Amino acid sequence: MTEHVVRCLISAGPTREHLDPVRYISNPSSGKMGVSLAAAAVRAGWKVSLVVGPCEVPLPEGLEEAVRVTSSDEMYSALSERFDSADILIMSAAVSDMKPQSYVPHKVKKADIDFCVHFVPTVDILKTLSKRKAQGQFLVGFAAETDDVLNYAKKKLAEKNLDVVAANKVCGKRGGFGDSSNEMTLIFKDSDVKFLEYAKKDYIAEKMIGIFSEKFFHKKI
Repeated sequence: MTEHVVRCLISAGPTREHLDPVRYISNPSSGKMGVSLAAAAVRAGWKVSLVVGPCEVPLPEGLEEAVRVTSSDEMYSALSERFDSADILIMSAAVSDMKPQSYVPHKVKKADIDFCVHFVPTVDILKTLSKRKAQGQFLVGFAAETDDVLNYAKKKLAEKNLDVVAANKVCGKRGGFGDSSNEMTLIFKDSDVKFLEYAKKDYIAEKMIGIFSEKFFHKKI
């Protein structure tokens, strides 16, 4: 009997929401954490599809699929298309919460710039996909916060029907966006909590995949 191979869908990096072809809003996410998770999942023997926003981090070898996207709409479309066949979704991308209400298809000249840009919400990808979650399917969210991190993370865990949320502080002297290291608190829906001390993101990713493998799929790596 052939052993089931875990099918893993991971998002990584930022999104860019364009106002015109040369201007956009975004965030400082480097994509390092998500790409490190993808590499660790590949080493664990999982089949990994990685949906990644604009970033310069080299992607790991051994992926089943790597999908490059730019906007939140493109990321949602790519993840939605692949979600139903995944055993686990790790939503580590830093998706923009808003986008310009309108897009101008040509470069707006300086004299014509409207400095009162109107924004609209983007799709809440994780919350939307969680409504389709099947039995035996696991959702991992990230809560990148500047303050009251654990309380916001617990709220996200409940509101988005997650199995675990990875909480981390993204301001201060260490960790967070752009840093090669991080620290993480994993909060599970069964109230289990695991703290991963400050370390290189590759190491943090290795620990996270090991924990998920044992917790969700009852396999030690």
